[in-house]
Amino acid sequence: MPNSILVCINDSVSSRAALEFFASMAMCPEECNITLLHLFRQVSASEELMGRKFTEQQPARFQAVLEKAKDSLVEFGYNPNLIETKLITETFPTVAEGILEQCREQHYDLVIIGRKRMSKAEEFVLGDVSIKLVRALEGTAVLVVKTK
Repeated sequence: MPNSILVCINDSVSSRAALEFFASMAMCPEECNITLLHLFRQVSASEELMGRKFTEQQPARFQAVLEKAKDSLVEFGYNPNLIETKLITETFPTVAEGILEQCREQHYDLVIIGRKRMSKAEEFVLGDVSIKLVRALEGTAVLVVKTK
């Protein structure tokens, strides 16, 4: 039975670092079912100020990000037939809640997420998705790739 891996993707340095780290890991790429996931959290008041046009363009923009991530994995030897891109346009209160819901719907052996360095104050105010996933996902490995 192939391993099932969820790679959380957004358009950030930490997300790209996590994908690159995963792609370069020594494993059997032909034996992995990979889901590249992007989901949206509820829009904040400041993001609403960017306007409706900006918000409406986000799904297409992130679908392109997912396709680029898939192309990167294929370049590293992963089977394109075993890579699924999943763009969830339904919004979640937090990114962590959205990822946890996806994990409840389908079991993954490994969840991979990037994490940028945050100050204690930022972590307190914003929360930390990776910490929430590590605490909540039992029976699933969580790989957190930390960037500067």
